[in-house]
Amino acid sequence: MFSLEGITTAVQDWLFIKFNPTLALAIECVIVILLAITLFAGLGLVLVLMERKVAARIQIRLGPNRVGPGGMFQTVADTLKLIMKEGLTPDSADKFLFNLAPFIVMMVAMLLLAPIAFAKNFQIWDINIGVLYISAISSLSVIGILMAGWASNNKYSLLGAMRSGAQIVSYELSAGLAVLTIVVLTGSLQISEIIAAQQNGWWIFKGHIPAVIAFVIFIIAVTAETNRAPFDLAEAESELTAGFHTEYSGMKFALFFLAEYINIFIVCAIGATLFLGGWMPLHIGSWEAFNHIMDYIPSSVWFMGKTFFLIFVIMWFRWTFPRLRIDQLLNLEWKYLLPISLLNLLLVAVIAILGWHF
Repeated sequence: MFSLEGITTAVQDWLFIKFNPTLALAIECVIVILLAITLFAGLGLVLVLMERKVAARIQIRLGPNRVGPGGMFQTVADTLKLIMKEGLTPDSADKFLFNLAPFIVMMVAMLLLAPIAFAKNFQIWDINIGVLYISAISSLSVIGILMAGWASNNKYSLLGAMRSGAQIVSYELSAGLAVLTIVVLTGSLQISEIIAAQQNGWWIFKGHIPAVIAFVIFIIAVTAETNRAPFDLAEAESELTAGFHTEYSGMKFALFFLAEYINIFIVCAIGATLFLGGWMPLHIGSWEAFNHIMDYIPSSVWFMGKTFFLIFVIMWFRWTFPRLRIDQLLNLEWKYLLPISLLNLLLVAVIAILGWHF
C-alpha cells in the first residue's frame, strides 16, 4: 500500500544525520506546526467554497461563479477582505479576554490534530489514550465561546454563549457514548489500534446494529457540538444577530469562522477513523483479489475521501432541516439520544463479551 511514511522517514533520517538529536527534534516540531497552519488555511478555503457550492446545488442555483474559474477563488477574495478589515474592540468589553477568545478556540482545534492518523504511519502523536485525549481537549472549546460571549459585554453575545455552553455540554454525552461503543469493540483507546482492528472490515459493517446506531448518534451529536444548523442556536441570526461573535470583526471574526470549519473537519475525521476504518482500505473478509486491488489506492486518499463524505453529510443537514428551538434541541438530547446511547452501549458490551461481532 502506498503511504506518506516514506517521506516522513526520509525527512527524519536527514534531520538526525545533519543535526544533533535535540535540534533535530526542535526542527521537526517547527515543521509540524507550519504544516498544521498550512492545513488549516487550505481547509478553510476549500470547505467554505464546498459549503457554498453544496448549498447552491441543493437550492438549485449556481453559487459563487464570478471570482476565478467557476468561482474557485471566491474564498481567497473573502479572506483578503477580512484581512483588510479593521478589527474593532467595544469600549465596554473586557479587552484581554475579548482578544484571547478566538485564539483559545483555534488552539483547541490545533491540539485535536495530534492523534489523528491522516495516512498509514502518518500521525503527529500516536498516544495510547488517543480517544480520551480527543474527548478531553474538545471539551475546552466551550471555554473560548463562553469567554467571547461574556467579554463582549453584549446581551446577544452572552445569550449565544450560554446557549452554546448548554448545547455542547449536553451533546458531548451522546458523542462520548457513541465513541465508547467502538472502544468497547476494539478494546483500546489508541487510534492506531482502532484502525488496525478494522483491517478485515470497518466497524460500521462488522459491529452489527449497535455500531450503526452509534454512528447515527455520533453524526447528530457532533453536528450539534459544532453549532451547525439545524442546531445553530448559539448564532441564530433571526434571534441573536450573530450570537457569541456579534461584536467581532476582521481577523478575529475570521478565526471563529475558520475554527467552525476546522472543527467540522476534525469531528468528521474522528468519525471516519472510528466507524469507517480511517485510512484503512475497504477489505472484505477473505476476498484476497478484491482486497489487493483496494490496497493500490493510497491510504491518504481513503482517509480524505471518507472524511469529506461525512463533511458533505453534515452540510446536507444544514441546507435540508429547519432550525430547532432551544427546548427542542435539549429535549432531543436528554429524552432521546442519551437513553438510546446508554442502551446501545449496554448492548454493544454484551456483543463484545460474547464475541458476536464479525
